[in-house]
Amino acid sequence: MPHDPVAAVTHADPYPFYAALRAGPPLVWNETLRLWVASRAEVIESLLLAHGALRVRPAAEPVPRAIAGSAAGEVFGHLVRMNDGTAHQAHRPALQRALAGLDLGAVRAAALRVAHDVPTQPVSDALFSLPVRTVAHLLGFGDEALPRVDMWMRDFVACLSPLSTPDQLQDASAAAGELMTRFEELAAGAPPRSGTLLAAVLAESEAGAPLSRSLLANLVGLLSQTCDATAGLLGNSLIAVMREPSLQQGAQTRDGLQAIVEETARHDPSVHNTRRFVAEPITLAGTPLAAGDAVLLVLAAANRDPAFNSEPERFSLVRARRRMLGFGHGMHACPGQALACTLAAAGLEAVLHRALDLAAMRARGWHYRPSVAARIPVFH
Repeated sequence: MPHDPVAAVTHADPYPFYAALRAGPPLVWNETLRLWVASRAEVIESLLLAHGALRVRPAAEPVPRAIAGSAAGEVFGHLVRMNDGTAHQAHRPALQRALAGLDLGAVRAAALRVAHDVPTQPVSDALFSLPVRTVAHLLGFGDEALPRVDMWMRDFVACLSPLSTPDQLQDASAAAGELMTRFEELAAGAPPRSGTLLAAVLAESEAGAPLSRSLLANLVGLLSQTCDATAGLLGNSLIAVMREPSLQQGAQTRDGLQAIVEETARHDPSVHNTRRFVAEPITLAGTPLAAGDAVLLVLAAANRDPAFNSEPERFSLVRARRRMLGFGHGMHACPGQALACTLAAAGLEAVLHRALDLAAMRARGWHYRPSVAARIPVFH
């Protein structure tokens, strides 16, 4: 058993531990982590909807101290998904509408085309490169720029993890500067080609106005979400196919691939937890929370709550109502859920078509990248 819900994220099988959490109090204090822990779906939904009292970041630290004042800190400070301010919410509608209007068939086709130029070995690297390069392509970057954007994004996401070293944070800041420069050049250049995500964002933002640095930073943020969360979803979907040979038949069709990815997002998601910080006193699930308290929302435990999904331990491609909280809920629900699942399904298709020896890969095994929230496999 993992020794706490953060260690559970990279444990070989955290789900018995999560079941034990759900069987306990609706909110339980963890002295080691110095925060409250929620694991039941009903409680987590109520926490995610308590927007006024609970914030995504501590009020006194909107940007992590380790990157404050750096280029990475500037980007972080603008991200809609990392902040609750009025200025941040002003960009949310344009991003939501742009993502909602994407042609997912065209996204899949673009992903499969981009995959031809992405080395499949090592598979653990391809998990990141396939979705990042596809979204960079959708934003309007040329093919020659995709490897560089991929490299910078891999460096940048280090700033989002409290486990990163000073050298990694320095590289993340340099990458943030490069990415912002490239996005500014992209936005200031010739009008983006029709059908690109950048064209959609321009169309949904103020007519004729140049994209602000804040909105450009959120495009960097969109790529960063693609990098870790979609890599984990793709990798965990591949593990599902390895563990359940019967799924290989379903993986022969587009609908089957999509179903595998969507059930993986519920059954073994890439994001296992998120945090909320209490801004004002509130009582939730019968527990008084004080301003300054932190709450860990164990989303992966909630996905397998029997009150939330029937037969939650079973991996099932057909569900009458598949429910999951890994993409958020309420104000901070991820508007890119359909994009992420489409990218992961196309990536899974591309990886499986490289004639991998799945039995040998399963025998060699895998572990998970060090993380406090993301479950991303590294294949041996």
